[in-house]
Amino acid sequence: MTTLVGAAVTPRSGARDARSQDNAVAVSVIVPVSERADDLVGLYREFAAPLAAMGRAFELVFALEPWHRSHAKAVTELAAQGAPVRALVAGQALGESSLLRAAITHCRGGIVVTLPAYRRVEAACLPVLVDRIAAGADLVVATRSPRRDPWFNRLQAQVFHVLLRSATGTRFHDLGCGVQAVRREVLEQLPLHGDFLRFLPILATRHGYRVEEIAAQQHASDRGSRVYGPGTYLRRLIDVLGLYFLVRFTEKPLRFFGLVGSAVSLTGAALLLLLLIQRLQGKGLADRPLLLLAVLLVVLGVQATALGLVGEIIVHFSALHRRSYRLTPAALVPPAES
Repeated sequence: MTTLVGAAVTPRSGARDARSQDNAVAVSVIVPVSERADDLVGLYREFAAPLAAMGRAFELVFALEPWHRSHAKAVTELAAQGAPVRALVAGQALGESSLLRAAITHCRGGIVVTLPAYRRVEAACLPVLVDRIAAGADLVVATRSPRRDPWFNRLQAQVFHVLLRSATGTRFHDLGCGVQAVRREVLEQLPLHGDFLRFLPILATRHGYRVEEIAAQQHASDRGSRVYGPGTYLRRLIDVLGLYFLVRFTEKPLRFFGLVGSAVSLTGAALLLLLLIQRLQGKGLADRPLLLLAVLLVVLGVQATALGLVGEIIVHFSALHRRSYRLTPAALVPPAES
C-alpha cells in the first residue's frame, strides 16, 4: 500500500520507475474516497467487468482520505490475488481534487477515468467514455439520463446548474455525477484545487479543450432522496461564486473589484449628498447613524477598487511567465459534429 503525504506527492521507492517502464496500462480509473464510500471491493468487481471486456489494459486506483484507511486492507488483499487495483492513503485530509492530483503521479494510463466511491451510473458506460476519448475528445462527462430519483434531487440539481450557467456561460447538465474520462495531460495542466473537481468540465472548456457529454443509465442505488445540511448548500454557493470569479475575471480583476467598489462608493456618496442637502435645510448631523454608514461605504468602495488595482499589477507582471490559453494546429482539430 502506498501512502500519500500532503498534496505534493513523492512515490515510494520504485513507484516512479514502475510507471515509466510499464506502458501496458491504457486506462487508469481513479476513485477518490473522501466524503462517503460504498463497498470498494464490490465497486471494483462491478466496474472492472466492462473495462476488461473493452480490450484495453486498465487499473483501478483508490485514493483514500485518512479516515477511510480501514477500506485499504480489503483493496490490498484483492491486489494480492492479482487484481489490477491499488489503494493509496493520504497522510492528511486533502479533498477530492487534491486526492486526484496526488493519485495521478502513481497512475500509468494515458486515459484517466474518475469515478466516485459510490455508484452513480451503470458500469456499462465506462467503455463508451473511453472510446470517445480515443475518438478525439479531451474530456467526456457522463450525464445520468433519464433521472429516476425523487423530484427534490432533480430540483436542487437544476437550481445548481442554472447558477453555473449564469456564472460561467457553459451548459452542462449533470456535473454532480462525477463520472468522466479525460486525457492524462489535460488533468496535469488544469489548475485543480479545493472542491473544484466537480467543475473539471467547465475548467477544461475554459482552457479550450474539447469536452463532450454522453447519456448514462442511472444506477439503481443512486435513486434515494438526498437532503444535505445548510452548510453544504452554502459551500456549493461559495464554490459557484469562486468559479464565477476565476472564469470571468482572472485576467482582469479590476473589472470585478472595480465594479463592486464603484457601486459601494457611489451608494455611500449618494447618502453623503442626501445628508448634505438635509444639513443645508437646517437638519443637524449629530447622532445620525446614516452618516457613519455613508462614510463606511465610501471607504469600503475605495478599498475594493484598490484591491482590484493590486490584482491588475500582479496579472501584468506575471503575464510573460503564465499561459492561460492553448492553441491547436488547424490540421489537428477534429471536425465539428453536425
